[in-house]
Amino acid sequence: MTDDWSARQYLKFEDERTRPPRDLLAQVPLQDPRRVIDLGCGPGNSTELLIARYPQAEVTGLDSSPDMLRQARERLPGRTFMQADLSTWSPPERTDLLFANAVFQWVPDHPNVLARLLKALPSGGVLAVQMPDNTNEPALALMREVAERGPYAGHPALEHAARGDLPTPGGYYDLLRPLASHLDVWHIVYNHVMAGPEGIVEWFKGSALRPFVDALDGKAREDFLADYRARIAKAYPARYDGKVLLRFPRLFIVAAR
Repeated sequence: MTDDWSARQYLKFEDERTRPPRDLLAQVPLQDPRRVIDLGCGPGNSTELLIARYPQAEVTGLDSSPDMLRQARERLPGRTFMQADLSTWSPPERTDLLFANAVFQWVPDHPNVLARLLKALPSGGVLAVQMPDNTNEPALALMREVAERGPYAGHPALEHAARGDLPTPGGYYDLLRPLASHLDVWHIVYNHVMAGPEGIVEWFKGSALRPFVDALDGKAREDFLADYRARIAKAYPARYDGKVLLRFPRLFIVAAR
């Protein structure tokens, strides 16, 4: 994961990016949690949903990015936001809900981190997680394709820029079910309407493209993006109104202790 993330870039598609946490929150089986923690809170859009759903709860946001935390504090003044590394962080006692929107795909060995966090919850506590499951989609495959060819081939930083595939739903089920009184695992495939191929490039500049472009400087970065943009234009044809559809599968997990 890159050292920091641009909140402004991420929020260019705030409506689309907030739809999955809404869908995840709708399946959380808690009526009146006391302590809620938004893991990987980003610029606070998911935290805002949690505050609206649970106005009486103590809601805290956690993120590893100073820029995201700055934006979250500006968005929700008076609320608590903290910097933390989820690979080692543990929830305080009497935490009822751990809510994680599009963060654990970046956490090393995240399945075992999820199991550790679920174990740390009290009886009735809930771990709710959403992650992109799109590594086989053209948008991500083309990042790898560009990085493996031409002047970028063998670039040491680019070799590790791509995100790995998620485990299967069955893998998560077998890992978490022994720890849970209830476990639900499902997928939703979104088809986001983008103004054109450039919209897809801008979308991923706020997420999966970051490790690639951050590894390059100046003209090399511009050339990489130009090559990627051209390939995206071929892979995502215009629909009848000139817009393109970004197919985006996501994996959802809700586990209750």
